[in-house]
Amino acid sequence: MSGRMGKDSSDILPSLFGDTLPEAGPPTHVVPVLVPLPVAGAYSYAVPDGMHVAPGSVVQVPVGPRQVIGVVWDGTSDDGVSPKLDPKKLRPITLAFDCPPLSKEMRDFIDWVSAYTLSPPGLVARMAIRAPAALDPEPMVEGLRYVGGQPERLTPARSKVLDLIREQDVPWTRSGLANAAGVSLSVIDGLTQQGVFETVFLAPPPVVATPDPDFVAPRIEGPQKQAAEEIIASIRGGGFAASLIDGVTGSGKTEVYFEAIAETLRRGKQVLILLPEIALTSSFLERFEQRFGAKPGEWHSDLSPRIREKVWRGVVTGDVQVVAGARSALFLPFENLGLIIVDEEHDPAYKQEDRVFYNARDMAVVRARIGDFPIVLVSATPSVESQVNGLSGRYNTVHLPTRFGDAAMPDLHLIDMRRHPPERGGFLSPVLLRAIAKTIERKEQALLFLNRRGYAPLTLCRVCGHRFQCPQCSSWLVEHRFKSQIQCHQCGYSERTPEACPECGTLDHLVACGPGVERIAEEVERHFPDARTIVMSSDLLGGVKRMRLELEAIANGEADIVIGTQLVAKGHNFPLMTLVGIVDSDLGLSNGDPRAAERTFQLLSQVTGRAGRTGLKSHGLLQTFQPQHPVMQAIISGDAGAFYEREIEERQKAILPPFGRLASLIVSADTRADAETHARGLRAAAPKVTGISVLGPAEAPLALVRGRHRFRLLVHGRRNSDMQGFLRAMIENGPKQRGSVQIQLDIDPQSFL
Repeated sequence: MSGRMGKDSSDILPSLFGDTLPEAGPPTHVVPVLVPLPVAGAYSYAVPDGMHVAPGSVVQVPVGPRQVIGVVWDGTSDDGVSPKLDPKKLRPITLAFDCPPLSKEMRDFIDWVSAYTLSPPGLVARMAIRAPAALDPEPMVEGLRYVGGQPERLTPARSKVLDLIREQDVPWTRSGLANAAGVSLSVIDGLTQQGVFETVFLAPPPVVATPDPDFVAPRIEGPQKQAAEEIIASIRGGGFAASLIDGVTGSGKTEVYFEAIAETLRRGKQVLILLPEIALTSSFLERFEQRFGAKPGEWHSDLSPRIREKVWRGVVTGDVQVVAGARSALFLPFENLGLIIVDEEHDPAYKQEDRVFYNARDMAVVRARIGDFPIVLVSATPSVESQVNGLSGRYNTVHLPTRFGDAAMPDLHLIDMRRHPPERGGFLSPVLLRAIAKTIERKEQALLFLNRRGYAPLTLCRVCGHRFQCPQCSSWLVEHRFKSQIQCHQCGYSERTPEACPECGTLDHLVACGPGVERIAEEVERHFPDARTIVMSSDLLGGVKRMRLELEAIANGEADIVIGTQLVAKGHNFPLMTLVGIVDSDLGLSNGDPRAAERTFQLLSQVTGRAGRTGLKSHGLLQTFQPQHPVMQAIISGDAGAFYEREIEERQKAILPPFGRLASLIVSADTRADAETHARGLRAAAPKVTGISVLGPAEAPLALVRGRHRFRLLVHGRRNSDMQGFLRAMIENGPKQRGSVQIQLDIDPQSFL
């Protein structure tokens, strides 16, 4: 290997084998290996005699003094070392893991993502092998097999075991047999000692059972059945096909794509279902199990390492046939992937903004095209990009305009807060409070939505005007009264909620400004002291497990009023929910994000869609100071088509995505001067190209994050412009990164902070 190292070696994985490494024979030839470092390409390694590797093989290799996991790659290495060089002059591969190699399809996908996002290929490949302990096969499990005979003393417990084993003459694990027979482990041990059982070794049990596409007959009718037939036809046609299921909330979209999954399983292929992580609820998993007789494999951040390893191994061997996962599941190395479903395809959570910046929805389409199989995008409020693809014929759009069964959409009304203001110190209009009271009287549920965590977004001193700001970021500290803390939502900094102003020392004069969900809960408690209330927010303790329990409680009618952030907007089915109140409908419209109107429309439509899904008469009330805003008018009129038509026209005029291209560069450094100087140097180095312009540099809206000063450059180009080539030239010709300077590059940015 060449002596060159990446700039940041903190990402290197520690050795899996401690200080002792297996001995290898003399090297015979040279291969390129991608390693998980921020470097431009592969390094050259020698292959020891007797070791067989091929492109895609997962290996362990030395990098400096450490051992890391890498992947043998196609072509030649980029470290300046020729594969024809004498292998004896290179460091050898330490170990080749006993797992199937990454397929050519997967390697092509990794190369494509790397080239498109301008990310180091080793860091992209690392996302496909994030379960190191799963790279070798699971060890066999010790089990028991019945060999006949009778124990010296036949107790009732022993009789239960023998009756079971004679009825089901198959090998059992020790604990499995004890549980099935309803006896203690000592009973099994006693029978083993008397020679009734012999020890055998069994394959480890699968992490999930195999789903049955014909477990139950599909429960769809009318438009849903027709939509399912359209999707299934594209699957039977073979090859790549992109479909968009555009259906109102509660229209049966999930049941439709379940039929696409069933058809794919009948063809012996695997399926990936992508969902926003907070939509991976137990209710979805149960719906899947009811249809297919088994739950899908799960892949998200809340899984234990052991389960992640078993799912990864099952995916790569083909034993796990369906995975429901968050965006990172897109990089699982499936053995025979035949269908991708992207549910809630509009959701911003599909955008990863760490290390490798990518949009899982868009990359899923690329993966399906490379693999030459179908993909289905699903949403009640599709993204403008997907709408345009449907209108242009690139996607086949399947419409579901009505709710399943007899359920009707909620009646939506605007509450003009200028005419119906809340009482002093409150945030809920009397109109909304009266509607909540009537809902509770009918033993039904109300949902209050505010997309703002904590108690209040700002705390200040009434005497001197001091505002509590994060010492590391240019953002206010948010009060969290449930935790008695004020926190920064950018870097995580927190401190105890102070009793006195640190500036002037005055006691009892700190005031909370504005509402968060905790403050709305306090107001609800004041008006409805006997109501059962649940607050749902991502920063409350308990994580995904707590969220699933609370969602089950709501679905079972164990709450009267639910107060939540966007956690409650993700496809949940609450049978008794008949009132949805939006506390601050204008919240998402007040920033400079070019997608602000689209996102507000999507979020408010999704939230109001939680009401009336089982046929009960339902209402949605939206508190707003801008009742004439096009987004508000589109929501209450139900004319989504008019909203999209207007939004598409505005994007086309401004040459914004999908009619143009955007890229963002954030230059950060320990000092403001270093960040600004480097950003200006990049701007000066930008090529003079027709159709691409550079805006900035300017201080980012969040000018300070985690103690680092930030300047933003925004690159804007026409749809057919070579954005990646432009950015490469700009960075290569620009000033060299020195000191604390870092560049964060984001193709197709979703955030403009």
